[in-house]
Amino acid sequence: MQTRNGMRARLAIVLMALGGAAYAQGADVGLVNLVAGEVSFAPLAGAPGKVQAFMKVRDGDRINVAAGAQVRVVYFEGARQERWQGPASFRAGRTAGEPISGTPAEVAKLPAGVPQRIARVPELMQNAKLGGIQVRGGQARPQPAGPDQQEALREAHATYRQMRTEMPGDDITPELYLYAALHDYLLYEEMKAVVAEMLRRQPGSEDVKALEAWVRSRAP
Repeated sequence: MQTRNGMRARLAIVLMALGGAAYAQGADVGLVNLVAGEVSFAPLAGAPGKVQAFMKVRDGDRINVAAGAQVRVVYFEGARQERWQGPASFRAGRTAGEPISGTPAEVAKLPAGVPQRIARVPELMQNAKLGGIQVRGGQARPQPAGPDQQEALREAHATYRQMRTEMPGDDITPELYLYAALHDYLLYEEMKAVVAEMLRRQPGSEDVKALEAWVRSRAP
């Protein structure tokens, strides 16, 4: 029969192993918001794979960009966006990419608060692809916005306009940011207009098409 001290020792070993595994995998540090061509990643632990649009990037991931390919990554903590054009490779860090070969083709500083909303994009994309989450009594409906919410929305729109003047034409980061802000208040009608703008800028994106279909099903 195990003693209490023995059980505690075993529990401590298990917790240390789980913590070490989490550390080895690395924390989420960024989001891929554009990928074109052959781009792959190799994590600190686990199997390598192909980089997909709107996947999260973990600390220590090595990203390899083939010749003619490109990838764009938003770093949450650094509020920084980088575009890499192949041939190049880099390792994702907490606030920026660490070059292995090549340098970023473009670097942009994002306004405060943008990375936190961008971090929610994978969840929103997945929700759209699954058809949304039904709540008891039917789907959630927009609620009247109070003064604090109105101010938050005004700030979100102002931030969007600022980003839109600074970002390239095919970059939908400003739209993704505004979409996430509007989603907080279930403003489906406004979200429809934002997704329509995303489609105009990236007409071939299947992910954006999924968002468009989901919002259309929710909007009155």
